[in-house]
Amino acid sequence: MLPTPITTISLDGRTFYIKRDDLFDFYLAGNKFRKLYTLLQTPKKDLTKVISYGGTQSNAMVAIAALCKEKGWTFEYYTKPVSSFLKEQKKGNYIDALNFGMQHIELEENLYRDFVASLSVTLDEKTFVIHQGGANKEALFGLEVLAQELLQANVKFDAIATPSGTGTTALFLAKNIPHVKVYTTPCIGDVEYLKTQMLALEPTLPKNLVILEPKQKYHFAKPYNHFFAIYEKLLDAGVEFDLLYAPAMWEALLEQTKETVLYIHSGGVSGNATMQERYVRKFSVMPPK
Repeated sequence: MLPTPITTISLDGRTFYIKRDDLFDFYLAGNKFRKLYTLLQTPKKDLTKVISYGGTQSNAMVAIAALCKEKGWTFEYYTKPVSSFLKEQKKGNYIDALNFGMQHIELEENLYRDFVASLSVTLDEKTFVIHQGGANKEALFGLEVLAQELLQANVKFDAIATPSGTGTTALFLAKNIPHVKVYTTPCIGDVEYLKTQMLALEPTLPKNLVILEPKQKYHFAKPYNHFFAIYEKLLDAGVEFDLLYAPAMWEALLEQTKETVLYIHSGGVSGNATMQERYVRKFSVMPPK
């Protein structure tokens, strides 16, 4: 479904445009669809295996698993050791990815980094490696498509916003629309860590890319009570966003910007069910109906 629609929400007296990339598919949606666009266009016969690595509640993990099931490719996913609690869960991204056929391989902490570093050295021509969070140069092509959709949309906005893990989406989007300000904020690590991740993909950062400093240092995937309040506020406004990345981006936008902003919905709502359970356990919040 291209192009995805652009809708609006009202929040704190402001109107925001929302690029509804979450509507592609429940699993293969948002920035994962854009980052994996090249693989989606790749004929089934061209590959036999996809390898990736990262966290066991990753939205990228389950998106790649869904893609590989559709293509008939083997999917190997490497992680550090995971808890028995996670393995016993009955829902969430990890279980869904396993159900899609993901082969999960655990590596000891002292072996993980060296293994990841060696991945691209030992590949055959029908195996493709997707770096953690989809941080591959091939993601540029999917972001070029998104940029064209935004340029051709019949809406007027002053800036674009998208949250960052590796920063791939924000980086390539800013590169493709150099005359429009692109806001992002780090959801994993701090601003310097985010810049390091981006500079691994491009030698210089685009001048129109603006990294908003978080109000405080947040630990990725840790429940924060005010994040859940932001999530509920957005839900009440009419759109569900993910609980991992979106709250930090929306907090930064509401407190540090004033322009008319178009927010790129990065999907990832498949992980909300298990995140909501964590919020219930920690803060005794009532999960949304």
